Amino acid sequence: MSASLPYILITLVAIVIVAVLVFLSGKNRQENRLTPLAGLAFGFVLAGVLFGENLFLGYAFLLLGIVVAVIDILMRGKK
Repeated sequence: MSASLPYILITLVAIVIVAVLVFLSGKNRQENRLTPLAGLAFGFVLAGVLFGENLFLGYAFLLLGIVVAVIDILMRGKK
C-alpha cells in the first residue's frame, strides 16, 4: 500500500459525492443538466485520479478532462 492511496480514496469519495449532489439537485431544471461533454470530462478527470500512480498517464487524463470541460463551457456559453 503506497502513501498516496488514502489521498486517492478521499478524492474519489469527494468526486462521487459531488456527482451525486449534482444529479440529485438538478432533476427538474433543464439549464443545469450535465451535458455529454461534461460527463466525458468528469470521466477523464476520474481516470486521471485512478491512474495517478503512473504520472504521465494520470496527468494526461487530467489534462484531457480539463480541455474537454473548457470546450463544453465555451460551447454552452455560445448558446
